[in-house]
Amino acid sequence: MIEAILEGGGRTLTVDVATTPAERLRGLLARPPPHPGTGLLLPGATSVHTVGLRFPIEVAWLDGELRVVAVRTLRPGRVALPRRGARHVLECPAGTGLREGERFSLRRPAAR
Repeated sequence: MIEAILEGGGRTLTVDVATTPAERLRGLLARPPPHPGTGLLLPGATSVHTVGLRFPIEVAWLDGELRVVAVRTLRPGRVALPRRGARHVLECPAGTGLREGERFSLRRPAAR
């Protein structure tokens, strides 16, 4: 995984970007709940599940320009199917407050 910054809609999120099929498949499983202001970007994913998670998450489906096309909060043990126009999925802590139409840009963080 690589770390990146998503900016847009008046917010900045530090996200891990799943870069391999195995990372996309694993998602947030076996990880602690994400902290506010963080998330996991799943490029190329259009559906997700929370089977095996112990915490709810906020899921945003993004189009090819990183515009939010749908948002849903998922409790553990749920499956969310693809949404029209989605090319990526963003998983964040429940209550992040992502909104349809919000558009993000993606950049690498500054070197430390």
